[in-house]
Amino acid sequence: MTPKLPRRAGAASATLACCAVLTMTAACAGPGGADTRTAADTRTAPHFTHYTGELTDGAQWIADVPDDFNGTLMLFSHGYGPLEAADAPDAKTRNALLARGYALLGSSYSGSSRWALNTAVKDQFDTLGAARKEISEIGGPKRTLAWGESMGGLINSLVAQHGRGRIDGALSACGIVAGGVEFNDYQVDGDYAVDQLLVPGRQIKLTGFSSDKEAAASGNALARAVQRARTTPRGRARTALAAALRNQPNWFSGKRPPAAHDYTAREKQQAEGLIKVSLPFTLGARHQVEKAEGGRISANAGVDYASLLRHSKDLPQVRALYKKAGLDLAGDLTQLTRNARIKADPDAVRHMERTAVPSGRLPVPHLTLHTTDDPLNPAPQESEYARTVRGAGDGSMLRQTYVHGTGHCTFRPANWLAALKALEHRVDTGSWGAATAPRKLNDAAKGTGEGGFLPFIRYTAPELVGARGRTGAHRP
Repeated sequence: MTPKLPRRAGAASATLACCAVLTMTAACAGPGGADTRTAADTRTAPHFTHYTGELTDGAQWIADVPDDFNGTLMLFSHGYGPLEAADAPDAKTRNALLARGYALLGSSYSGSSRWALNTAVKDQFDTLGAARKEISEIGGPKRTLAWGESMGGLINSLVAQHGRGRIDGALSACGIVAGGVEFNDYQVDGDYAVDQLLVPGRQIKLTGFSSDKEAAASGNALARAVQRARTTPRGRARTALAAALRNQPNWFSGKRPPAAHDYTAREKQQAEGLIKVSLPFTLGARHQVEKAEGGRISANAGVDYASLLRHSKDLPQVRALYKKAGLDLAGDLTQLTRNARIKADPDAVRHMERTAVPSGRLPVPHLTLHTTDDPLNPAPQESEYARTVRGAGDGSMLRQTYVHGTGHCTFRPANWLAALKALEHRVDTGSWGAATAPRKLNDAAKGTGEGGFLPFIRYTAPELVGARGRTGAHRP
């Protein structure tokens, strides 16, 4: 390992929340950023300097600056998880960018919750100001681009919203771009359907958690209920209904998705996603969300579930499986509507709307990237975000791209580089042109020489179930 060279920074700026101490380490890219090269790969490993710093609110930040900096500084917003600084989604993508001369920057965010929307946007801008002040090589970059994934995709959409004069463009991947309120509402719609229809005789707690452990227990209990339900046609039909309300994609595993009208196979894929990922993860995180917002966010009191289901692309599948099982779909929807009594804390909802819901205003170009079948942040979030941006009058500033694949944030370095090239085209020329056409993106990905990648396709995300039809819900 190369030795750390501590350097005392200048006086901290109150407006930029600059770091008190800057540490830099010379390195060559290896799996963790340290010099782990062998004699065989010394010619290709990117050489860079690693910096660390701290903001006045306690957030940590890091920067990696290559020796041959190309003038583009990239500010990365990481996803939900430990509050640890990151400047790229993974080591391979980081190294691919460093090798091309991009400087990378990102913060840990601050606060007591992993749902860090209370502070993340400010921490990201403060990190940008601190690093540009303390690191001379990036003090005056040719351009600054913001990027992020998952929860960081939502943070990044808010960075774009407030980015005038500070960033030149934004790239958000697999993001919660419909906003935190919609995200929590449709999840609870699906959770509630599982609880009502697949857990007879007892009720599983869905909101108002006192600890991560309690929230995780509810997620695991719902997952077990879906697992048990899969043994009967009636259980499978009701699982399909819950999945439709939760915007669960029809493809979770395997090399290709089930055929469009193979409803049995498609429900099986939805159930697999619910059991293995969606229910355990999202319920397990709900306590952190509620802690950050100061109360319950989700509500369904007054919601008409027949109205919600009419917005689902999976309505034909649900109808077919209910008919096959000999079940009364209208009766189940009536039960869901009649028993819907979950209420939110209005102050918590208002707080989330201020901190975690994009307005749709875009002073800088924004490119989004999503897998077609994301089990955690489903692609229909993109359709709702596009509707919001168009409503704000900035539709020309947004482009949305998709890769044909399943999984959450499963992009390869070539996918990131191709999307980045399209965003740079828009920043440089003032026009998207054909830069986001799937053929152009696939050619660009192939041309990176970074190996395999998920193919870009022409795709329109379905409507986000739960975003409309909530006429009786809690909106302040």
